[in-house]
Amino acid sequence: MDQLDRRHFIRKTGILALGAVIPYTATLKGLSAPASTAVFDIVVYGGTSGGVMAAIQAARMGKTVALIEPGKHLGGLTSGGLGWVDVGDPHTIGGLAREYFHRVWKHYRNDSAWKWEKKHAMAEQHAALAPDDQTMWILEPSVAERLFDQMVSEAKVTVVKNERLDRGSGVKMERNKITSIRMESGRVFTAGMFIDATYEGDLMAACGVSYIVGREPNSRYQETNNGIRPLPLPGRFPEGIDPYRVKGNPQSGLLDRVCPDRGGNVGDGDKGVQAYNYRLCLTNIPENRVSIEKPAGYKDEQYELLFRFIEAGGMESDFFKTSLQGSFLKLDRLPNGKTDTNNNGYISTDFVGMSWNYPEADYSTREHIANMHEQWQRGLIWTLQHHPRIPAAVRQRYIPWGLAKDEFTDTGNWPFQLYIREARRMVGDVVITEHTALAKEVAPDPVGLGSYHMDSHAIKLFVSPTGFVTSEGGMFVHIPAPFGISYRAIIPRRGECGNLLVPLCASVTHAAYGSIRMEPVFMVLGQSAATAASLAIDHNTAVQDVPYDRLRARLLKDRQIIFNR
Repeated sequence: MDQLDRRHFIRKTGILALGAVIPYTATLKGLSAPASTAVFDIVVYGGTSGGVMAAIQAARMGKTVALIEPGKHLGGLTSGGLGWVDVGDPHTIGGLAREYFHRVWKHYRNDSAWKWEKKHAMAEQHAALAPDDQTMWILEPSVAERLFDQMVSEAKVTVVKNERLDRGSGVKMERNKITSIRMESGRVFTAGMFIDATYEGDLMAACGVSYIVGREPNSRYQETNNGIRPLPLPGRFPEGIDPYRVKGNPQSGLLDRVCPDRGGNVGDGDKGVQAYNYRLCLTNIPENRVSIEKPAGYKDEQYELLFRFIEAGGMESDFFKTSLQGSFLKLDRLPNGKTDTNNNGYISTDFVGMSWNYPEADYSTREHIANMHEQWQRGLIWTLQHHPRIPAAVRQRYIPWGLAKDEFTDTGNWPFQLYIREARRMVGDVVITEHTALAKEVAPDPVGLGSYHMDSHAIKLFVSPTGFVTSEGGMFVHIPAPFGISYRAIIPRRGECGNLLVPLCASVTHAAYGSIRMEPVFMVLGQSAATAASLAIDHNTAVQDVPYDRLRARLLKDRQIIFNR
């Protein structure tokens, strides 16, 4: 096991086994509990930001709750490097999510929060809210995790880490309801209600709930933005990047990750999943900087697309100079001289085409895919900083940057969470489509609002009809106004599972999911899911039979924002 694999093993599995005593409580009437199991009112599987909010809400509603996280850290992407928080309209985010980002604002009001630079106003990506309701939407990963830990501790949530679901036979069901879930370690958890708050939808899938991976064809829901996309607009991807290992020689084979064609007609469905990456926390403060070394197994040919992009004049295009600010990395500034470093353009930190197998893969294959993404990004940054085929001015621009020494201290300063932009998506009785996002349909039973534009990263690289490399799948479609997210989009079809809620892998098409997949929205939907689960327990009913008027009343009482004002 080399150093990179060892870091992944520690990051994904942890070192210490937990042995905490777990309280027992009553389960939903009519369901039997296996012997010697930990029994709760509600079990939340997945310690993402949405899972944390679900657990806190359930506890605040008087329910005993277990929050089970397969890894070592709470918060998912919000604490895993996505510090420049995409939200859309901050006025649409209420409840626990608003409380969380108010705590962020309060944290950075203190002089003690500023270790590496003097306290100063940050150029945030959103306008400020009212003076008595301030929030801050940019934060360091360590601060994000500390606040999540603080909130679950205050709520007295039972947190169980380093426990992964036995996806093969770990879910037991009776009469279309989950009775218990078993972890790979053998630990069993029983509850009246379960919430799948993972990015992958693993519990949902193990329950036999209907779902989809990939893109629906436009024809399925009469959409125009789903399925295989048209070619990028002229000037975005430079014409002239030869696709073959040996330029001009098809017999030499295609470059890595380049497909021979688009895989179908525009609008057709496929198994394509938008690109993943790690959101890196970099700094240019020497005292807090860890250099990114050339990774073991590095090969020049892995970055041939980057070299050819530059040689084809990609850096000279107006699109690169203006829309991408002339940068291969999106260095969004965080407090204390740090960044949330994201993909910027078609050849950047996204490992395009390498996420397709992730959603359905077993755990070991997922770790291998994550390892490949880390290898790509480490190699990319080293290449931009040191490779002789990179222009000297570009090398000089990136050489000051390295990993923040005081972030992700137990994982070699590399984020613990891969950015899984989409995986499985449930197919419920209601499927949210672009028609809702584009204000052509209105959900009568909203439990949250989407306000970000429909955004998809690239899905594949392929040989264009003119014989050069291009990309497909990127999308950024403006929406006219915030839109309601139906309660029926976070619960399974009637008859499939009566005590499961799925706030992250919701019933949404690929196109509309591009708007909903933002961390604050997941936090909102997590709280709403826990509210519905608590009401279902109170009234001894399936989640499909929770009266919406009661759900709406409780959401509004808890300051959720579910209607566009």
